[in-house]
Amino acid sequence: MRFNMNDQDEQPFTLVRRGRLLGIDHGDKHIGVALSDAAWLTVRPLMVIQRRTKTEDFAIIREVITKQQVVGVIVGLPLNPERDEDADDRPTRATTVRRWASRLAAVLSVPVYLWEEQFSTEEAIAILMDREIEIEGRIDDHAAAVILQTFIDAHPLEVPLPAPIKRVGGASAASPPNS
Repeated sequence: MRFNMNDQDEQPFTLVRRGRLLGIDHGDKHIGVALSDAAWLTVRPLMVIQRRTKTEDFAIIREVITKQQVVGVIVGLPLNPERDEDADDRPTRATTVRRWASRLAAVLSVPVYLWEEQFSTEEAIAILMDREIEIEGRIDDHAAAVILQTFIDAHPLEVPLPAPIKRVGGASAASPPNS
């Protein structure tokens, strides 16, 4: 525990445990994956997974989590403020990602968080162009790095993490993105 010595009346807060985080940019055909260091100082694109089956995709993600000693997963949630999610019978991207992330959480032993990812691909392109890096092939892993970096930036050490998403058949509390 750490106490704020400037104000004796404030409640002490618990330090958030750090460790490597995995960022995910979910797509219909590809999954972008990024990784942070354990201190949350750096984020790097890691890989792009060519989607196969849910079972195979989840196995690859579990293998990365184990190999890299990941303590949490951040899944980008594509919210579109212009479109009401209940506007028609067709599921939105956000609904699809929520369902996928919930199923992912059910097979993982680490918490999974949803994080708003609007324009992450565009931001990844802008970053690559600013660095004068030629864009070749998929950049889903770079978009995942943007998602992961925005999550980390929003949660400095003294800021607690939001509750992880509800697992299918699990007991975790659901959380809105960016809360």
